[in-house]
Amino acid sequence: MTQKITTYLWFDHQAEEAATFYTSLFAGSRIVRVQRDGDADTVMLVEFELAGQRFLALNGGPHFTFNEAVSLYVDCETQEEVDELWARLTADGGEESQCGWLKDRWGLSWQIVPSRLPELISDPDPGRAGRAMQAMLRMRKIDIRALEEAAAAG
Repeated sequence: MTQKITTYLWFDHQAEEAATFYTSLFAGSRIVRVQRDGDADTVMLVEFELAGQRFLALNGGPHFTFNEAVSLYVDCETQEEVDELWARLTADGGEESQCGWLKDRWGLSWQIVPSRLPELISDPDPGRAGRAMQAMLRMRKIDIRALEEAAAAG
């Protein structure tokens, strides 16, 4: 089935490099097609899939850049997955931010979130939920154990 809505990412000239890197992060990901400018043989557009989600990356030039208004949210099952993605996405010029947010080396914002976080901050016990939320607000990379300890500290 064709995906009706596809995320379209604008890069200066690094679309293929970024797509290759992104597809290395997630199992079941791949480059689908690379469209080149005929005479110049330069990459114009890269279609790729990340864990079943289709994306397009355009080499559109320096006119537009990414900002935090749009981010890619990654639901992580384990702390190991959080740690690995965090390390790889912040490497080579990426930047850490707050509350599980980061920017990769191209400036694209990501949220690397363990699935345990929404469970803890929506706990029916408002004290547990509040303590987990306060702990998360002090973090850069999310630490599941620290969240659970904060929630239980009441």
